Amino acid sequence: MANAYGFIEVAGVVAATSALDIMCKTADVRLVTWERKLGGRLATIVIEGEVAAIKEAIDAAKANGIKAPVAVGVLARPHPEIVRLVTQSAEKVKSKSKQEWQPKKGGNEDDTGSIRDDRDQGADRGD
Repeated sequence: MANAYGFIEVAGVVAATSALDIMCKTADVRLVTWERKLGGRLATIVIEGEVAAIKEAIDAAKANGIKAPVAVGVLARPHPEIVRLVTQSAEKVKSKSKQEWQPKKGGNEDDTGSIRDDRDQGADRGD
């Protein structure tokens, strides 16, 4: 049973995704939620697991990640208010991601939601 949260804040979404991949492959931890700040220039990842697994995962991400973390933290036996805060963040991310992944019409999409290749159409026009 998970009894700890690990927090890692990294500059950039790509570096944060890499850190998460490293952490999940290194130890028995799972992603709880994540947040982007400053237009994605700063990303905070929250993982959960046993205290030793969280520490091992964070140490591996610090040592092997694309960028060094801006900040890290481990909370053993988090207070119920922290659990509530993290749960709210996770629910917000889930509901937002469902909205973002809906097919949108317009731009370079055709009626099926597929992306058209306008470069081919430009060749037909003699551009």
